[in-house]
Amino acid sequence: MYFEYPHLLWLLAIPVLLLALYVFRQLSGREPHLRVSTDRPWRKGSDAGPAVLVHAGAALRTAALVLLVLAIARPRSSTQTEKIDTEGIDIVLAMDVSTSMLARDFTPDRISAAKDIAIEFISQRPSDRMGIVVFAGESYTQCPLTTDRATLINLMKEVQTDLIEDGTAIGNGLATAVARLKGSDAPSRVVILLTDGVNNRGEITPQMAASIAQTYGVRVYTIGVGANGTAPYPVMTPWGVEVRQVEVEIDEDLLKEVASTTGGRYFRATDNTKLAEIYAEINRMEKARTTVDSFPVYKELYGGFALFALLCLLAEFLLKLIIRRLP
Repeated sequence: MYFEYPHLLWLLAIPVLLLALYVFRQLSGREPHLRVSTDRPWRKGSDAGPAVLVHAGAALRTAALVLLVLAIARPRSSTQTEKIDTEGIDIVLAMDVSTSMLARDFTPDRISAAKDIAIEFISQRPSDRMGIVVFAGESYTQCPLTTDRATLINLMKEVQTDLIEDGTAIGNGLATAVARLKGSDAPSRVVILLTDGVNNRGEITPQMAASIAQTYGVRVYTIGVGANGTAPYPVMTPWGVEVRQVEVEIDEDLLKEVASTTGGRYFRATDNTKLAEIYAEINRMEKARTTVDSFPVYKELYGGFALFALLCLLAEFLLKLIIRRLP
């Protein structure tokens, strides 16, 4: 708390002087008085109680004056408040849903791990618009750009491998993601493209899609998922599902070229932990731009002082009505 007009606090000398004058008059015996032969008619037991009440009136007047002086000095309190304006980033998650994503070198498999970690990434970026594109032999938009986190997460959970024709159309997937971002006016536009294979389908080559992304100022981060060497993959046989070791083929040179063309980076994930670290690193690199304005918020406190001063005056008035010996 502080006082807006501290120079007015010098007025506190007035109640102090009045209190000193009252004490002086009480001690000097110069108060108006009347001589009587006996005080027996007024004596009703001890005088200690009424004497205290007599001086209480003076104390209440002095307290009221002190509180009034404090009130007109305008006591205030202030707190510092921050207004934060956030400019979010537009991000499209382009995810490979070809059947090779069922390989079990991740826990429980590649596509489940990719979905779980992507959902965690989505929940950590509340200020961004995000969308989902899935691709295999073809590509389509699973969720357009939105800030509705609940809808986005629910649609991510519904992603699975048997939704569209099998294959790996990396170029189509990237082109579809860029199409979602080309009309965006966000300060930063990003595609996170995740795949575990080699481009073998689609009408648009990955290089052409990367060139389109570069034209629209879209940065592409590419992630290759899959263990080094071979990976366990479930295969349907006449006797049921059999897990076999299959060769892991990721066109890393192509993914590096796509990322380099657009100003992004290529990452290789070989297990759940590494994939989570990659998303965490992208999360750190792609920070939303924030503007912070600080300003004080004031609270006026004089009302409380004035109210207590009024209560003191009312209390003194009531005492005068009850005990007429009050000055």
